[in-house]
Amino acid sequence: MNWREIIETMERIGRERNAPVYQKDLSNEFEVLVSALLSTRTRDEQTHRAVERLFSVVKGPEDLLKLSEEEIEELIKPVGFHKVKARNLKRIAEIIVRDYEGKVPEEFDELLKLPGVGRKVANIVLAHMGKPAIAVDTHVHRIANRLGLVKTKKPEETEEELKKIVPKELWGKLNKAFVGFGQTVCKPLKPMCNDCPFKSFCEYFKNLKEK
Repeated sequence: MNWREIIETMERIGRERNAPVYQKDLSNEFEVLVSALLSTRTRDEQTHRAVERLFSVVKGPEDLLKLSEEEIEELIKPVGFHKVKARNLKRIAEIIVRDYEGKVPEEFDELLKLPGVGRKVANIVLAHMGKPAIAVDTHVHRIANRLGLVKTKKPEETEEELKKIVPKELWGKLNKAFVGFGQTVCKPLKPMCNDCPFKSFCEYFKNLKEK
């Protein structure tokens, strides 16, 4: 299994097809953290619009502190659970400014202490920092199982299995590549199997042909 080729192919296709994950370059760890938090339980297109609106006003945690929860809510609509996320974002900004000198914490356990931050969000931030981490969201979990790279039921299991088979130097690139590919080709519904370069070993495609 040539993992570098798989990841680079997915990345190229995602960019060529203008996947939402590539439509905004997030410049720092704070933007990555906020964007990842907003993306939970939310469609990619809605996340992209919310991120654009929020970052047109907010450049860092200090700016977020100047806004009320209600103002944050308006900026991040229509992401899922926008009221809860607005409250969490406000609290995260307070913690980062108070306890970390305005910088996003760099340790996994410290990130998990932030309101609303789970394994996926923490790993996305760590990967952006250049640390070895595999962030497993719905795209990564779905595609890894469809292709037959893993056979898992939960994202946490997918993360552990991928860590066993993907070269460590590629961990940080995996999430964005899989997400871009999942947004444009290996979609949740009606995947574009005829456009997929991995048909030769894809378990999902193999099962489709056998039906």
